[in-house]
Amino acid sequence: MIILKRAAVFAALLLFSAVSAMAQDVTLSSRDGKVELSGTLLGFDGEFYRLSTDYGELTVDGSGVSCTGPGCPNLQDFIAEVEMSGSATMGAVLMPALVEAFAQRSGYSVKREDVDSTRFVLSLTDTGSGKLAARFGFRASNTDEGFADLLADEADIVMALREIRPAERKLAREAGMGDLTGPNRSRVLALDAVVPVVAAGNPLRDISPQKLAQVFAGEITNWNVLGGPDAPIDLHLPDEASGLSQAIEDQVMKPSKLELSPSAIRHPVPAQIAQAVAKDTLAIGLTSFAEQHNTRVLTLGGSCGFALNASRRTIKTEDYPLTAPMFLYFPARRLPLIAREFLAFSRSGAAQNVIRRAGFVDQAPEEIPIAVQGNRFANAITVAGPEITLEEIQRMVATLSPMTRLTTSFRFETGSIRLDAQSRSNVQQLARALEQGRYDARQILFVGFSDGQGAAKPNRDIALRRAEAVMRGVSAAAVTANLERVALGVDAFGEAMPMACDDTSWGRQANRRVEVWVR
Repeated sequence: MIILKRAAVFAALLLFSAVSAMAQDVTLSSRDGKVELSGTLLGFDGEFYRLSTDYGELTVDGSGVSCTGPGCPNLQDFIAEVEMSGSATMGAVLMPALVEAFAQRSGYSVKREDVDSTRFVLSLTDTGSGKLAARFGFRASNTDEGFADLLADEADIVMALREIRPAERKLAREAGMGDLTGPNRSRVLALDAVVPVVAAGNPLRDISPQKLAQVFAGEITNWNVLGGPDAPIDLHLPDEASGLSQAIEDQVMKPSKLELSPSAIRHPVPAQIAQAVAKDTLAIGLTSFAEQHNTRVLTLGGSCGFALNASRRTIKTEDYPLTAPMFLYFPARRLPLIAREFLAFSRSGAAQNVIRRAGFVDQAPEEIPIAVQGNRFANAITVAGPEITLEEIQRMVATLSPMTRLTTSFRFETGSIRLDAQSRSNVQQLARALEQGRYDARQILFVGFSDGQGAAKPNRDIALRRAEAVMRGVSAAAVTANLERVALGVDAFGEAMPMACDDTSWGRQANRRVEVWVR
């Protein structure tokens, strides 16, 4: 509703500005004076002009034209302006830390100016010349407001704790911003996860996803149902407009076809959830992995005995099912050079270190030796039987024992063959690593696994096709890689190594995956 209202206001403002805001009118002329283009200046990134004209919105290379009119920018003292809006979780800590690390690496000093409770500006000054180079403006509120600001042309980049909604995507396309789900329109910056937390003195240690959903739907209201004392359960959740709350709805509630209880206490920032829960042994909260603080995170369990804990490694691999990627979205227009340099830096190893220090999960791939994966192979032994034979498990062990598992994994959207958001980002990450030659002279094996629904052989065949599709996708994305230097292959073991119980939709989704093993 917020977005729809603000989009309508934006449309009205555009109509008004087209008539009366003549101060922004400019004329661009070619160097020989033979071609002129007039319109309203929408932006200048130091290299290119962005103009609203009778022919639509145009981008013009500034090196080939001269600008006349009151709206023309000062080319000598150009200062790049970049506006970011959205998630307070990202805007309060993570993004400023990344901007400061980028500035230090690039020879800029940083000065912060607080505008109000949600807005601040980071000014970057060249340490050599003393010239102000850029202003990074931030509005750290929530994901809904971030997309609303983008649609109102008040933001260049959205910080989001969830994927863009269909209505937001439609409005962005109608506003001339392109398809924000398309290539180069979004990026997974870092990883987080939704975690259930209780106070240190609470006796509960684990909970099934189904019961977790029932608790937060208000169907289970007493701790004695969960093996605790005869006392009511107090619920704590993030603000409804936050991306984290919407991730909870998508990942915890929708698989169980339940809705969040209106009686839950809402908090504007995730850290306040942890603070409230830590003080109350009768409380339970859903917050982010990065903001768990002094609470205890509950293990997600199931009737089959498998259990999943939230950790940096299990979030990277998506073995923990309630992962929450942190996105940056940007429209189909050029950003200033310094903003593009910052976005390139955000993929670097130095940026991954900053992400870890800020308490979030980075995307740098790690290799996991088979010696520390005993619980996974114990799961394989547990499900051995008529369909998963001892010979097949022995083949799996013989194939994987000489190799190490990458934390780069691939999982699929519920009821779909489409990779989920984190996995789509992993395609690009692995493709870039291949282009940089990180796996030259090594073997990479894409290994497919499935859930246990249905017969074992068809499940293995499906898992193999998925592994082949992922390998093709990574190979196609690695445009400049010399793939002759890497031995790429596929294999599949179907339902032989489950990660979770198959009696729930989230468990089956966790089991359907393609892992990457290297040697």
